[in-house]
Amino acid sequence: MVELLIACALIMCASLVGVFTVWGKAGSIVEKNLDFLTSFAAGVFLIVAYHLGEETLEHAATAKEGLIWILAGALFIWIIFKLLPLLHTHGHEHAGHTVDPRRLLISDSVHNVGDGIVLAASFVASSALGVAATLSIFFHELVQEISEFFVLREGGYSVRRALSLNFLVSSTVLIGALGAYFLLDLFELIEVPLLGFSAGAFLVVVLGDLIPHSLKATNGYFHTLKHLVWFVLGAALMFAVSTLGGGH
Repeated sequence: MVELLIACALIMCASLVGVFTVWGKAGSIVEKNLDFLTSFAAGVFLIVAYHLGEETLEHAATAKEGLIWILAGALFIWIIFKLLPLLHTHGHEHAGHTVDPRRLLISDSVHNVGDGIVLAASFVASSALGVAATLSIFFHELVQEISEFFVLREGGYSVRRALSLNFLVSSTVLIGALGAYFLLDLFELIEVPLLGFSAGAFLVVVLGDLIPHSLKATNGYFHTLKHLVWFVLGAALMFAVSTLGGGH
């Protein structure tokens, strides 16, 4: 139990990585390039969605079941932010911005619960496997959380609010970890739905928010090319981290 809590704390600390981008000159550089960094984040989360979808299809009883859960996640996020006006108002902090970070926050919350289940199951199996799973998830989270921070900043959130929300969302790993530790059989049953749900949700975020935002921000051939380069960099980095880490 102590090992599991330490692992969760380490992963939650990854959510604060954005603080390093606001020190000294780094802060002004980041502020001037948030459009490009949003393209970087789009590449990162596209690969995240791909790997989650791949894991869903791999662990589901049938491909049809996996696809149903992926579609369910996509539809849920779309419905929440298109058909419920109370949740889609613009009279708050990110008014005037084309990126709505709330979709990303919900998607990542679901994803983190799934990570918590993986952690608990790994530590129950053995301490060595638990440590390996912790390191793999931690390095994934470093890339994801810095990308999420960029999206929150581009969405109009202050540095403090962006970091606070990142940490709060990251803490949902505890729900999966503690729930699975005490009710492992029950929580293992919802692992595939969580994987598929978060895969579909991330797809909606990338295709419905981040990529359209990048397309609207382009201005001329060279500017478009820079956005494309940042997108490819984000995708390549996340792919490398996922490949080296062996996935979740």
